[in-house]
Amino acid sequence: MTIDRAKAGAAIEIKQQKRGDLVAEEIKRLITEKDLKPGDRLPREVELQQLFSVSKSTIREALKSLEVQGLIKVTTGPSGGGMVVEVPLDRTLQLLQNYLFFKDVSIDDIYTVRKLLEPELAAGAVPHLTEQDFEALEASIACCDRPASSHGGQDIVRQRQEDVNFHDILAAANPNPFLRFSCELINEMIRQLIEFRNDTPQVEHERFGLANVKIHKAITKAARERDVEKVRELMVIHMTEAPRYVKRMKGKLRGRLILDSEIRRRVRARSVAPVDETDEE
Repeated sequence: MTIDRAKAGAAIEIKQQKRGDLVAEEIKRLITEKDLKPGDRLPREVELQQLFSVSKSTIREALKSLEVQGLIKVTTGPSGGGMVVEVPLDRTLQLLQNYLFFKDVSIDDIYTVRKLLEPELAAGAVPHLTEQDFEALEASIACCDRPASSHGGQDIVRQRQEDVNFHDILAAANPNPFLRFSCELINEMIRQLIEFRNDTPQVEHERFGLANVKIHKAITKAARERDVEKVRELMVIHMTEAPRYVKRMKGKLRGRLILDSEIRRRVRARSVAPVDETDEE
């Protein structure tokens, strides 16, 4: 008797999958086929039970799995159920960091990629920048264009945060969703994962801040003039200089996993007030 090993292997794989996981896959297919968008609601639990001929506990297990993946939000009560949501950048970062935890990634590695992407991101954003965007860029620069020492340690934190926010403003104006996502993800990694030794002299932070202010002003001026090539050229210079400052400040990547509790805390903080975290460009 001849056994088709490929079919046997597939059968074993299907058999090993939990019913809740299979239903979760079917719900994903349903979201795709119905072209559901963030804010759209899934059918009620009882309707999903009837649709897939499974128990209430299996449906809840499937919904919980999709919620953990960041694809839906589940609420309870008479009008509760699953609602499609956009996968949060924080959750994406967490998954990526969990992957990178086992890789030997350096600051040079991050900036090698950033040097390739950021100039194109900024250049592509130029035609789409509005007056509101320019006001946001200038407000970000103004936050950093003052002596941090006169405002205390928290002001340094805020200035370093604004260094990265400047790039997020440019990213938001770029119409290429994949390029925008890639750069926003790198920015978030820089916020969360680059840290500096406590003995880093404040003067080094100030030098880095002044260098950022100077180049950010030049980039904003060129962008106002709609000079795409000048913006691209300036961003290459910026991405070449920045890692030199970071290494001189003894910056390093935190080699640890990001916890769910940290993500929840950041989400709550953003809904109330600006986040005070040690951020770096």
